[in-house]
Amino acid sequence: MLLLLANCFLVGFLGYAIGRIGHIYLGKTDGPHHWIYGALMFVPGLYVFNLYIFLLFAFGMGLIISDLKDFLELKIWGVDDVEVLKFWHID
Repeated sequence: MLLLLANCFLVGFLGYAIGRIGHIYLGKTDGPHHWIYGALMFVPGLYVFNLYIFLLFAFGMGLIISDLKDFLELKIWGVDDVEVLKFWHID
């Protein structure tokens, strides 16, 4: 059980890191916000309990947390208006 939690934490952090990198490098392009992809990965984890689906759920949560501000404002499409780019930031 502890190994499962550690793996979920690591996969979730990987999702967060990829989300932040995507926000920094692709935030200036017009397109869908990356929390949408996280939400699509999050949904199967709510209905199916399988190890791989649960890891997909954790990865999706990491993507959602990395773009939490846009998620809470329900921004679906557009360019991120960011002046200062920070990696360790929920934006």
